Amino acid sequence: MRCQVGFRSLVTACCCAAVLVVSQGCGRQIPVDEIDATSSGVTLTSTGSDNALHWPQWRGPEGDGHVTDQQLPTNWSESENVLWTSDVPGRGHSSPIIVGNTVLLASAIEAESKQIALGYDLQTGQKLWQTTVHEGNFPAPREIHKKGTNANGSFASDGNMAVVAFFNNGQIYVSGLDLDGNIVWQKSIGQFVSRFGYAPSPVLYQSWVIVAVDHSAGAYLTALEISTGEIAWRQSRGPISSYSTPLVKTIAGKDQLLITGGDQLASYDPATGKELWSTPCIAASTCGTVVTSGDLIFASGGYPDKETVCINASGEKQWSDSTKVYEPSMLAAGDYLFTVTDSGIAMCWDGKTGDVKWKERLGGNFSSSPILVGDLLYVADLKGNTYVFKANPDEYEEVAVNVLGSDSYASPGVADNSLLMRCGFREGGERKEKLIRIGNP
Repeated sequence: MRCQVGFRSLVTACCCAAVLVVSQGCGRQIPVDEIDATSSGVTLTSTGSDNALHWPQWRGPEGDGHVTDQQLPTNWSESENVLWTSDVPGRGHSSPIIVGNTVLLASAIEAESKQIALGYDLQTGQKLWQTTVHEGNFPAPREIHKKGTNANGSFASDGNMAVVAFFNNGQIYVSGLDLDGNIVWQKSIGQFVSRFGYAPSPVLYQSWVIVAVDHSAGAYLTALEISTGEIAWRQSRGPISSYSTPLVKTIAGKDQLLITGGDQLASYDPATGKELWSTPCIAASTCGTVVTSGDLIFASGGYPDKETVCINASGEKQWSDSTKVYEPSMLAAGDYLFTVTDSGIAMCWDGKTGDVKWKERLGGNFSSSPILVGDLLYVADLKGNTYVFKANPDEYEEVAVNVLGSDSYASPGVADNSLLMRCGFREGGERKEKLIRIGNP
């Protein structure tokens, strides 16, 4: 078996239906304790919240980068349309989420070996609280990609609890915090053998959060009850070394949990964790999150192979080309698929046929993922430029290029007609991170 590589930017289960041993192929084997949803005793319920959920998880309410009913500025700089700027201790690629009046981030302070959670006031930028989630037991530097951090994943929140996952002490820990920053529960959901660190974010599904842990010594998916951290199910995925956050969507009338990696795009029932179908495609290692339009599913990556695919709700491949979109996730808008590749090429496909409508070289390199606001796409590169262009299938139509900071690895969050961005700034030869709210004054 080939050794695969790649990169992206929780109490052990007590109810075990089966113990599977999977081969890592490049090292030791780790048993995966599968937990059956029917015997775990954890009930799935539809939940509501009194809190306004602006941007509750990675890539927003639907996990696809779509923004509704927001008026964002198209032009800004350090002196224009910046409502506030706040310092972020440490370093991380965790993207901001916004719940009510609180902006949530994860970060890692390397010098202190601390993985932390942060809460900021949406209106003022004041840091409301800082909670140490883990101290010590950081992975060795060789276990983290040079572009990566020890806080890559974003929070997910139902409006009452906020959940985050960290790689620490050779395991993946999932922690549930209240919105005042207090740790309510914390669990290790299993071991993790790292090649380049851990990247996925938790995703919401009714009263559960689902966490992907793909590593070649024994990959698995786990669903946890968001208020208590009880494990509802755990499903083995085999020897897969990959970095993608899954997506939950209702497609053809059925809820599906979609994730790439391991030379396939796979669909699981989010209520049980059981596989519905899988389609050979893309690459062994992927980073981007799947996107959908109607009953069509789009995905791209990766390493060592490169492919962009369209698959229908039953897992049948509709079209494919050799484009590689590795770290950024793509964006589907109506009948069209848009992206900016890692190497800075903006593209548009006809989603139904796979025909390339246009390509435009923007330059630079990209890790963050685009959002769609009305008919405008916003996406930031690794030099501090944020490109705004129209979701026009006929041609690349640039609206603005805005410079702020020296880099942006994280993807933006949106709330109250404003953009929340996590950016790096060079100050006195040292890189520091800031959280910035951009909006019309």
